Amino acid sequence: MLTQHDESGRMSRPIVRVAVWGIAIGIAVMILTVGVVNGFQNEIRKKVTGFGSHIQISPFDTNTSFETDSMNAHQPSINAIRQIPGIRRVQPYATKNGIIKNKEQLLGVVVKGVDSSFDWSFFSQNLKRGEILQLGDTISDRVLVSEHIATRMNLEVGKKMKMFFLSGEQTRPRVFVVAGIYNTGLTDGFDDRFVLCDLRQIQKLNNWDSSTVAGFEVLVDNYEKLIPLTDEVSQTIDFNLSAMNIRDLNPSIFSWLDVLDMNAIIVIVLMLFVSMINMISALLIMIIDRTNMIGTLKALGAANGTVMRLFLRNASRLILTGLIAGNIAGLAIGFLQKYTGAIGLDETSYYINVVPVEFNVIDILLINVISLALCFAALLLPVLLVTRITPVKAIRFS
Repeated sequence: MLTQHDESGRMSRPIVRVAVWGIAIGIAVMILTVGVVNGFQNEIRKKVTGFGSHIQISPFDTNTSFETDSMNAHQPSINAIRQIPGIRRVQPYATKNGIIKNKEQLLGVVVKGVDSSFDWSFFSQNLKRGEILQLGDTISDRVLVSEHIATRMNLEVGKKMKMFFLSGEQTRPRVFVVAGIYNTGLTDGFDDRFVLCDLRQIQKLNNWDSSTVAGFEVLVDNYEKLIPLTDEVSQTIDFNLSAMNIRDLNPSIFSWLDVLDMNAIIVIVLMLFVSMINMISALLIMIIDRTNMIGTLKALGAANGTVMRLFLRNASRLILTGLIAGNIAGLAIGFLQKYTGAIGLDETSYYINVVPVEFNVIDILLINVISLALCFAALLLPVLLVTRITPVKAIRFS
């Protein structure tokens, strides 16, 4: 059996070790790259959808402000949407521009009104102080503000907050009590903007009845089905309503996530290329280093195919060794980061304070299968060198 420990292979041993380590490092880097990109995408999606859901239904108009037209909350099409498979929740909302005032300054915000059906899981996970809104039968004067707004306007849990709203030509003041303070890390356009309150407060400010809302937020079970579900919702709602998904509402953020996908592809392609070059180089050195042995085997009657299979079998074991070592290293580092958060990030730049890691079994299997297939394919070219070695040349070479 041909092994890297043969006496004739002393020169090739360090090259072989380098090749194996190269494959292991490449696999580890690819696994970590995909895990980090998946982690980024999942975390950012959760944050963005936590503020605005997966799909928003609103009256069809060209108004780009946060104060849209109103609609009836009891439309039959809304109930039909709730029956679509894959739809997890449909919740009403309304928004209104407001100004927070304290003794020193003013701050413009968007007040978002929700009702008792609102999914508070996202804000519960990101709550820093206080509690989420408890909405009962009576109109609540309590609000949820971000840590960014609280710091800037000197607000604390239990403290009163004075706001002003424009209703027609009149300015209408309101006094709220801070129930809780949250921090999601999405400062630009989210934490620095949104205040959550009772939907009935917005209805009262707009002189709406209890059946009037600005729109509905739709949450889905599987983000991968967002596009077809958006199309199905669009076909279900009335002609005077529009449905836009979170990608359409936040194109800049999701364009950034798409760039991360492209970066991951580039890294994976480079690592595959390096692994292939390593194995080609190692096998060439192994063949050259064992030229005398190849000539001897052929002189004893061994066919080219037999000798080629010996080298391919030995090289395949090296590839598998590199794959196993790379998987162990990549998964170990990834899980260590996932459960310890050892590597941090600047939250103001990346929206999260630690590097997220999310492994997908299918992604890992694809990385291994593609790597194995390409590295093995790369071996076919150098192994053809065996067919050009004759016993006479081998003896001269030795």
